[in-house]
Amino acid sequence: MREWLPAGHPVWLVIDALGRMDTSAFHAGRRTGGAGAAGYDPDMLLAVLVRAYAHRESSSRRMEELCRTDVAFRVICGGNLPDHSTIARFRKDFGEAVAGFFTEVLVLCARLGMGRLGVVALDGTKIAADAPKAADRTEKRLRELAAEAVAAHAAADAAEDELFGAGRGDELPPDGDGKAWSPRRRGERVAAALAQMEAERAAEQAERDAQAEQFRARQQAGQRTGCSPAHAAVALAEENLARVIAERQAQLAALEEQYAAGQPRRGRGAGVEDYCRVRRARDKVGKARGRAAAAEARAAAKAGPGPVRNVTDPDSRLMPVRGGGFIQGYNAQNVVSEDGLVIATELTDDTTDMAWYEPMVRQAEQAAALIEAHRPARPEGTGEPGGTGQVLADAGYCSQANLDCPGPDRLIAAGKRRDLEKAARDSGAADPGWGGPAIRDMRARLKTPDGIAAYRQRGHIAETPHGHIKHNLGFRQLSLRGKDKAAAEWRFTCAVHNLLKALAGGHLTPQALAALAG
Repeated sequence: MREWLPAGHPVWLVIDALGRMDTSAFHAGRRTGGAGAAGYDPDMLLAVLVRAYAHRESSSRRMEELCRTDVAFRVICGGNLPDHSTIARFRKDFGEAVAGFFTEVLVLCARLGMGRLGVVALDGTKIAADAPKAADRTEKRLRELAAEAVAAHAAADAAEDELFGAGRGDELPPDGDGKAWSPRRRGERVAAALAQMEAERAAEQAERDAQAEQFRARQQAGQRTGCSPAHAAVALAEENLARVIAERQAQLAALEEQYAAGQPRRGRGAGVEDYCRVRRARDKVGKARGRAAAAEARAAAKAGPGPVRNVTDPDSRLMPVRGGGFIQGYNAQNVVSEDGLVIATELTDDTTDMAWYEPMVRQAEQAAALIEAHRPARPEGTGEPGGTGQVLADAGYCSQANLDCPGPDRLIAAGKRRDLEKAARDSGAADPGWGGPAIRDMRARLKTPDGIAAYRQRGHIAETPHGHIKHNLGFRQLSLRGKDKAAAEWRFTCAVHNLLKALAGGHLTPQALAALAG
C-alpha cells in the first residue's frame, strides 16, 4: 500500500511515529486465543483514532465508514477493516493506557527538539459532556426516581414470583454487592448521583466542623479568634452560654459552702439567670440565631431548587461559560509550553480554577523534567536552563495561597488585563488595597513594563491550544461518560494536538524519524 500515498505523507509519519512508541498498555487489554476470529491490532485501532480525531471525527460509525472509503484510513487498516462496535469498545476501554500514550507523545516531541519551557501558561477551558442539561435533576426528584425504580423492580419481581415461583436466582442483587456500576442502567446513574450529593454534603459538614474546632482551639489557647465561623455561630454561642452558666453555678456553689462554714453573707448576689455574663451570653445566642435564620432565608431565595445532578452523566456539572449561561460538562486544566505543546492536563469537575494551580504546576514540573531528560544534547551555554522558567495564569488562579506556594516564578493576574494595564498607565492611581501582601506585590509587579510584557504572552500561549482543539479539530463535546473515561478522551485529544504540532511545525519528518532510529 506504499504506492497509495506518497512518501512523507502525514499518515506514514504518524504510523512510523506510533511504531516507535511503547504501546504495550493498549496490548495488555487485548484478548487472545479462544474461539472466534483474530482480534484487531491495537496499534492499528490507535492510529485510526489519531487520524479521526485529527480530522474532526469522533463518531465510531463515521470512523467505520471512513475505513471503507478514505484512502488514508484504508492504508492504516491494511485491509483489515474494523466495525464501529470494535472502535467504540477500544476507545471505551483505553482509559488507563492513554496516560502512557500522552507521555510517549511528549517524549517524542522532546526528542524532536520541541518543548520550550522558558515561559509556560496555565489555563482552564470548559468542555461539554455527553449529557444534556435537560437531564439535570434536583435531589428531591432523584429520590423520587429512586423510589419509583425500587417500586417498579419490586412489582416485577412479585409478578414473576407469582408466575414462576420464588428463588429463581434472577432477582436483583442487594445493595452493596460489589458488582460493577453500569452507565447503561438509569437506576444506577440515579443512585450514583444521590451518593455524590450525600458525599459532598458530608464533606462540607466535616469542613465546617473542622473550622469550628480550630476556632475553639484558638479560643481555649487564649489566641485572637476574630468572628466565629458563620455556619457554627449558633452552636458556639450556645456552648459559650452553657460554659458561662456552669461557671456561675460553680461560683454560687462555692459561696454556699463558704456560708455554711460560717463566713458572713455580704449582700445578695445575683442568681444564675440574673448574672450579667449569663445575660450577655444569652443575648449573643439570640442574635446568632437571628443571623442564622436570615442567612438561611437569603440562601434559600438565592439558591432556588438547590444543587442538581445529571442522570445521564452524574460526574458532569453545570459549568458557567464566557458570555453568560451554562453548559453541562467539565473544566479542563492545561499547562502549555511556549511552542504550543500541552505538557500537563487534567479534566476536573470544579466550576472554578483556583484550587488547581498548585497540582497543575507540580505536573508541569514533572513534565519539564521528562522533556529535559529526552531533549537532544545542546552545546554548552546555549538554549534555555532546565525546568520551568515562569508560569503565567489569569485572575481565576489569584489567591494568597497560590502566590505563596513553592514552585517556579509566576505572574498571576490580580484582575482583568485591561484594568491592570490601565492602572499601569495611570501612575497616580491608588492601589485598591484588597488582598494580602502577596496579592498587593503582584499588582505592583504587573504595573511594571517587564510585568506587562511578560503577562501579555499568556493569551497566545495558553488559549491557542484550546482554540485549536475546539475550532480546528472540532472537539467541543466529549463522547465518553463518567469522569475517568471523559478524562482519558480529553488527554488523548491533547496528545493528538501535540502530534499535529510536531507535524505542522516541520519537526516530525522522515529525516527526523530516521535520525531517531539511528
